[in-house]
Amino acid sequence: MATRIDRAQVAVTALRLLNEVGLEGLTLRRIAKELDVQAPALYWHFKNKQELLDEMATEMFRRMGAALSAVDRSDWQVLMAGAAHVIRDSVLGYRDGAKVFSGTRFRGTDYAGPVDGLMETLVDAGFTLPNAARAWFTVQCFTMGHVVEQQSVYPFPGGERDPYYDEAQRAQRLEGHPLTADAGQVFFNDLDAGFETGLRAVIAGIEATLLPAG
Repeated sequence: MATRIDRAQVAVTALRLLNEVGLEGLTLRRIAKELDVQAPALYWHFKNKQELLDEMATEMFRRMGAALSAVDRSDWQVLMAGAAHVIRDSVLGYRDGAKVFSGTRFRGTDYAGPVDGLMETLVDAGFTLPNAARAWFTVQCFTMGHVVEQQSVYPFPGGERDPYYDEAQRAQRLEGHPLTADAGQVFFNDLDAGFETGLRAVIAGIEATLLPAG
């Protein structure tokens, strides 16, 4: 039986289990079993599941750090799109990854370096700092929201489509609502292309509304 564990070890184990059991099945008791310790040992480090999710999200962001730092910063649009792709690709690698990542509170300051780099590039491009912050927050929220929807359609990383989104069954459920049925073909198909189109629209909107005219 393991005798010493720390927060990071618990978070890494939880992320490994996430693809197996999903967010609902991820309990401190299940993690304790995986670590071969008694459940009360985990409560020494985490008062509740929310604190565990905070640590898991922090670990997820740490793993993105090198890729975020490597994003092309020669142009603010390229930087924002590149950073959005890094976050999306990373979070899609975990079952329920967007739900774990969203609404959590990062521990430590590991996130500050990449955020400083984003803000610096945006301010150098002519954004005020408040507008730069709003711009990045908007891109991040769009990215997380899109991943939440994508992980509803494809719950397991690289896995099969959820039967609920079967096109024939959906069309049958929506008989009499042809526009909604047709819109669903756009909502829930070719999600990669949908992300690209939406991201371009968001960035274009940011330029039109948050970047002062030259």
